[in-house]
Amino acid sequence: MAHQNTDKLCNLITPFTYDNFNLSKENNEASERVKDYVRASSSEATLKAYKSDLEHFVAWGGILPASQEMVANYLANYAGILSVSTLTRRISALSKIHEVKRFENPTKTELVRSTMRGIRRKHHVAPKKMSPITKERLIKMLATCLEDVKDVRDRALLIVGFASALRRSELVALNCSNVEFVPEGLILNVERSKTDQQGEGRRIGIPYARGADCPVKVLRLYMDKFHLTEGPLFKSLCADGLNEARLTGHGVAYIIKQRAKLAGFDPTMFSGHSLRAGFATSAAQSGADSWAIMKQTGHKSEATLRGYIREGELFKVNAVSSVL
Repeated sequence: MAHQNTDKLCNLITPFTYDNFNLSKENNEASERVKDYVRASSSEATLKAYKSDLEHFVAWGGILPASQEMVANYLANYAGILSVSTLTRRISALSKIHEVKRFENPTKTELVRSTMRGIRRKHHVAPKKMSPITKERLIKMLATCLEDVKDVRDRALLIVGFASALRRSELVALNCSNVEFVPEGLILNVERSKTDQQGEGRRIGIPYARGADCPVKVLRLYMDKFHLTEGPLFKSLCADGLNEARLTGHGVAYIIKQRAKLAGFDPTMFSGHSLRAGFATSAAQSGADSWAIMKQTGHKSEATLRGYIREGELFKVNAVSSVL
């Protein structure tokens, strides 16, 4: 039964971004162009996640279209087994397939919503908060980078990752052609990001800084040393040095943890997000305005940024100082 359901599901998933729209077949060429654009409206990663979530639902015994009772039972069955975030994502996938197939959407009923609210209240666990790599921590991590190939690359990665406040996916997506050295410093041209799926792009300025830890000088040294003029900016390593393969997001996290350990920090407290978080936290500590921080980080909402600002202000204005 589950196998048959999975087969049916695959038939639903394959066309669900296009074939449900009642487009005229009078102009086949135009219809094919529309089909291409509709496919491009969702990333491969998103479609892959939808497929995985829906297959899990069908393997459990779910069918499409699903009733509100079925979805509520599915949620109750996995509450406490799967995380709240995973169940929330599964609901999104079910909602999407029902909307696109023009089925009555069970995820919008009060039964399913109440079930999910109860699961959140009973099983929600606050995610482990990773530590930001603040300016002081960054300096200690940079001090572990000496003169070999890995050291030079890691140094450039850490300091540019901090100064640009890019997400690790954006950082590893940079190509040499995205770097502009200008009299004021350097400009990074970010072609696409998590919050810019349409590819409007944005330009990030990084000015010169005093001392040896200037991101502009460090990046130029790295590019000149390895004659980087095209292809990925940050590359993985091979026995002979840098290879042509682009560094991955997991690679960034590994480097951060490795350098944290060498600097005497607990590596489990840091993640690939720690450089971006560290910039926002350090900027808040130094008194930078929210709009200036958002300009660098690319945050669309100040509410999202508030967590970093609160972290940076924990000791800036502290009532304990007036008591002890």
